[in-house]
Amino acid sequence: MTTPVSGPEPDASTEPPPSPPVDDRLGASYFTIEGRQAPALFVIGWLASIVGGVIIAIAVSADRGLASALALLGGLVLVSIGLVAAAGSQGIERRARGVAGYAGPSPLLVFAASIPVSVFAIVVLALPLDAAGVALDGPLGAVLSVTVQAAVYLGLVRLLVVDTGALDWRAMGVVRPNLQALADVAGGALWAIPVIVLTIPISAILLAVFPVTPESPLPPTGTASGFALSLLAGVLVAPFGEEVLFRGFATTAWVRGMGVRGGIVRAALVFAVAHVLTISGATTADAFGLAVVGFATRLPIALALGWLFVRRGTIWSSFGLHAAFNLVLLVLAEVASRSI
Repeated sequence: MTTPVSGPEPDASTEPPPSPPVDDRLGASYFTIEGRQAPALFVIGWLASIVGGVIIAIAVSADRGLASALALLGGLVLVSIGLVAAAGSQGIERRARGVAGYAGPSPLLVFAASIPVSVFAIVVLALPLDAAGVALDGPLGAVLSVTVQAAVYLGLVRLLVVDTGALDWRAMGVVRPNLQALADVAGGALWAIPVIVLTIPISAILLAVFPVTPESPLPPTGTASGFALSLLAGVLVAPFGEEVLFRGFATTAWVRGMGVRGGIVRAALVFAVAHVLTISGATTADAFGLAVVGFATRLPIALALGWLFVRRGTIWSSFGLHAAFNLVLLVLAEVASRSI
């Protein structure tokens, strides 16, 4: 029998570890470069983020054209550099202070950095796709988009967490696929139906309060090839990238820093928020209703994914649940669309 990978222990204390001694060193808790281990990185983080954000705001408010498009890309590059630098600076400072539990960049900051990096990469990807006549919101475009996003998640975790020594892959439950991993995937998939059954009444109640029509990020295509691409994107690529970021990294970091219960809940909340950031509606009321419904209906699966990950200590279990959950929803949506 294969020994489970080392990850967050399911029976670990739910109490956070003792707080480290207060560090009176300048730069530990004040907005200053004095006393910092990497002052240049700190300055780059703040300066690039602020300047890039201003450029993006100007580009978005300006008339559409080549100049505004180039300004938008430039702003995204600066914000990306700034947030990555800020995360690197934060990790260095936490290690220097000897923070207990987890001494690396905040998962919130790493996730924030992934947003402009992903947007920039997808915009760059869209240019040749548009020239080739491939719609970015079509099945093939969706596969490429989620692949880029998953690559960004893995790349940032590697750069800011693994390469800095804050956590290694095994500590995050990320191991190479083997027979045990396949068994963990199958075991996780068994939880999909109970979680869906729990989510249905929550969704029904919320939709009665907010009369909106949620749209799937991977809507039915009506074709066999389109459905196959949606399955590839929604069942394999997206779940793997999200499990590495939100369970392997974020849940592990927060469990080590604040205890099992707090770590699972915080990672679940961030996961749910991440899935409603791009929601829009015809009116403000519609957008608000869609955001509330989207957030609340993702909490059960988010909490279940965190609990399963901590219990099993491997992302393959949570990946199995995530993949099976998405699979059931995609199949039901496709069947419903073809029966109309």
